[in-house]
Amino acid sequence: MSSTSAAAPAGAAVRSRRDSWSLALMLALTFSTGVIDAVGYLGLDRVFTGNMTGNVVILGMGLAGAEDLPVLGPVVALVAFLAGAVAAGRVLKGAPAAWTVRTTVLLLLVGLVLAALAVGAALLGIDGAEPGEPGTVSAPLLLVTAALGFVMGAQAATARKLAVKDVTTVVVTSTLTGLAADSRLAGGTGAAWRRRAGAVALILLGAAAGAALLRWHLAAGLALSAVITIAVVVAGHLTARPT
Repeated sequence: MSSTSAAAPAGAAVRSRRDSWSLALMLALTFSTGVIDAVGYLGLDRVFTGNMTGNVVILGMGLAGAEDLPVLGPVVALVAFLAGAVAAGRVLKGAPAAWTVRTTVLLLLVGLVLAALAVGAALLGIDGAEPGEPGTVSAPLLLVTAALGFVMGAQAATARKLAVKDVTTVVVTSTLTGLAADSRLAGGTGAAWRRRAGAVALILLGAAAGAALLRWHLAAGLALSAVITIAVVVAGHLTARPT
């Protein structure tokens, strides 16, 4: 067998391992997003900073005058998310659909901002919206909302560039649709059901973890997401980049 034909299976194996790592890393970020959205919804006056579908729905109901629903927070989160996605898109322009140094830099910034927010919230005593005051939020919490929206937008744009099928890290509606529409019950093959079910389960578990940590302090959920994101960056830089 020639060296060329021997190299082809080896190259395919390397790509397969790299793709598996990319999937695992994006699933980890999906869990982290669940934590962040729980922190936002429960600690920042019912604001999603990762799931913009939910955020837009809340904003629409709030603008229509639905009782006790926020408007300012969702607007801040939405604008910041778009700004983060635009910034990441500019950085990633022309980059291949793979883990690159630019991917590492962007996600590292996400992790560092989350860590800074956790430290700041702990040191300054920022511990979520006051109970009994729906629709109102302090300036420090609005700053946290804006920062979270920005980094979640950057993370979503980075994940989109990596193009790991069915794992966007911030939403699972399309994932659930694919899981159901391609299932054997629907006459499909059930292809990719593990990654789809995994993404849904992980964002659910992340939200549960975020809600539990919020009982302790707002900073706890932010710190967990920071640790996960930085761990993803290190693992991705070492294992998921093309060689």
